[in-house]
Amino acid sequence: MSVHDSPGQFLTFPDAEKSPLSIRAKALVFIDPRSRQLRADMERLAAGPLPILIRGETGTGKELLARHIHRGSDRGGLFVSVNCGALSPTYAEAELFGHAPGAHGVSASSRAGWFGSANGGTLYLDEIGDLPLAVQAKLLAALENREVTRVGAQQASPVDVRLVAATSIDLSQAVAAGRFHERLFQYLSDGRLDLPALREQPGNILPLAEYFIGIYSQRLGLPLPLLSLAAQQLLLAHPWPGNTRELENVIHFALLLNGGDEILPEHLNLPAAPDPLAEIRRQAAVLLEAGGPAEQAHLKSLLSELSARLSLF
Repeated sequence: MSVHDSPGQFLTFPDAEKSPLSIRAKALVFIDPRSRQLRADMERLAAGPLPILIRGETGTGKELLARHIHRGSDRGGLFVSVNCGALSPTYAEAELFGHAPGAHGVSASSRAGWFGSANGGTLYLDEIGDLPLAVQAKLLAALENREVTRVGAQQASPVDVRLVAATSIDLSQAVAAGRFHERLFQYLSDGRLDLPALREQPGNILPLAEYFIGIYSQRLGLPLPLLSLAAQQLLLAHPWPGNTRELENVIHFALLLNGGDEILPEHLNLPAAPDPLAEIRRQAAVLLEAGGPAEQAHLKSLLSELSARLSLF
């Protein structure tokens, strides 16, 4: 992993394509003011002992953030990543905490489980809300008591594991609905990090786009193209429901389409940016048609807003 502390402040995994790791977003940048605050909070929490809950939409880079937290800690053990949604409901407890030989028919040999693998290190549980409620209770007990009892074992084993969990849903609502353990949620809440969606960090969009242009141009053996002003405006106007991962795919696709030295809007395969002034013009036309005193006053207000918006261009 390389962390660039230059003015770009990138956090990346450049070899992620060669790795079996399940990193969905391969880069984070801390230029937008909101993300700079996130970085400060992340580095403060990384050095401490608290468990951490990362809340963010899919594709925002939660696992990447978790790995950086582990790297910033003093823990010498492994970073172990587990997708809770992929755990078998029947064997989730055995997969997490391990099992004794032949326990419940899961295996003839014993296994330490993910907790055992992360002993001395960090256990990352992605989409922790997908854990069955009974397993959530046992997870809380393991964290509080610093020991686990393998399925089928008679005695508990001590463990030293720091938990970093992630979720794309509001766990407080899951608690209210009875689908998430309230005390586990409280246990995680002291170390909470909210990872904003890309659309909430507009200052990060173009630096990330330039980063992916550089990465994929090199990978594809292409000369480095410029990002046209019109393409930049389109990137800034897009809502990015898929966040950083979507931006990476858009740039990759644009480089495959682009045959020249400049990326144009048509290479991005994105819908045209909406005209921010269209609704104001429409309302103004309706008010002019009505022509009453109240409409005239409202029209003056709209014209003032129109003038303010035009001054931004």
